[in-house]
Amino acid sequence: MKTVRIIIEKSADFYDAYAENCAGVYGAGETVEAAKQNVLKGLELFVNTRDKKDLPDILRGEYTVVFQYDTQSLLKYYNNIFTNVALERITGINQKLLHHYSSGLKKPRPAQRKKIETALHRLGNELLTVQL
Repeated sequence: MKTVRIIIEKSADFYDAYAENCAGVYGAGETVEAAKQNVLKGLELFVNTRDKKDLPDILRGEYTVVFQYDTQSLLKYYNNIFTNVALERITGINQKLLHHYSSGLKKPRPAQRKKIETALHRLGNELLTVQL
């Protein structure tokens, strides 16, 4: 199955969203959630208003959508779920630095971004094994 990769980034005034591997699919919003909804609606309109033969190959047939965030957008989007204290525990990155990343004061190096991503994936995998 093909994968449409949606990039979500913080700009000066809004959150921008666009398909990295499919030209013509864009969205924006005042929040990450609004940008996500806007780009998904744009993708739906893109697919439903074009003749199937005019669609990019990636949109012909079944496809999945994945979201790739810049660090600031990810931390802002999940700030009501993960406090900086919790993120420090799972990532090993101190709270002050996490705050700087989420506010846009600093941009993390690639190794720090990977550390955050790996910690969140590890947590997600652990949660998938939970049974109640």
